[in-house]
Amino acid sequence: MKKLITFFIIGMAIILLFTLKLCCPKDEALNLSSKLVNTEVFSKSNSVKKVFVKKKVLIENYFNYLDSIVEKYQHLTPYDLNEHVLVRANPWIIDTLQNTDYYRMMAKDSFVYNQKKMIALPMGNTLVIPNSIQAKKISDRFQNTLIDINIPEFKLRIYEDSIKLFEFPIRVGTNEKKYLKMSGRIQDLKTKTGKGSIISHVRNPRYVNPVNNHEYFVTKRDDGKVTKLPQIPFIETELNGLRHGQLIHPTTNPITLGKAYSNGCIGTKEADAWVIYYYAPINTETQIRYNLSVVNDRGDTIRLKDIYEFTKKN
Repeated sequence: MKKLITFFIIGMAIILLFTLKLCCPKDEALNLSSKLVNTEVFSKSNSVKKVFVKKKVLIENYFNYLDSIVEKYQHLTPYDLNEHVLVRANPWIIDTLQNTDYYRMMAKDSFVYNQKKMIALPMGNTLVIPNSIQAKKISDRFQNTLIDINIPEFKLRIYEDSIKLFEFPIRVGTNEKKYLKMSGRIQDLKTKTGKGSIISHVRNPRYVNPVNNHEYFVTKRDDGKVTKLPQIPFIETELNGLRHGQLIHPTTNPITLGKAYSNGCIGTKEADAWVIYYYAPINTETQIRYNLSVVNDRGDTIRLKDIYEFTKKN
């Protein structure tokens, strides 16, 4: 009886080993594991994910919403998913944001008192989470982007390599010195020149008058109407290794564009400010120059007005 039991156990063991060898050979198991890993990497690299906007997103909640999308999907992408990559992969967002410009709305006979209550992302729209190939193309474009500002021309241009993508009218600093309570000293208000980069963004800026250091919350528009101030990012530059406190930001009074009007900052239209922001992530190359001789669209060389009187001083 004992011998019979022993033979039975040995027989079952042999059958089990033979079955395991047939079902799960060691080499095939390794190959299967490798294929699964490669499939996952392939999926991350080449798939495009879509996010449906389930309810309308207002300007006041827009950045928090984008941050939540980035946080949710960042670990699923083999690249650094961020707000700028996400929006550039969905250019319709920039178009929608541009159309929240007060003056664009007024051109449609629509008065907007509080821009923050306007819709940034309509319900039912789709956001695309780009794959690694698309993300790399966007990243490469960022690295080849230049923000170019010529002070006496009152122009801000965005270049990609040598191709001009955009040209916007701006206002610049006045040709005077003034005591600013914000800094506690007399400052030269001319817009400073130099080469550098974008070093920070302020997505929910405080509006402060640097002369008296008072914060304000409403603005009088060119048409005489009073509105709340918009939430549009301010962009800070660093030139020649120095921070001058010069910002690129929208003005609520575009009548001042084409003039030396500010306390040193570069002012733009509200709609243009959104474009500049999404084409100028941190570290974007920037140059602010003072060139009086320029070539116009017809190819003619023209001499600009020396608004800072540099020629006269020299």
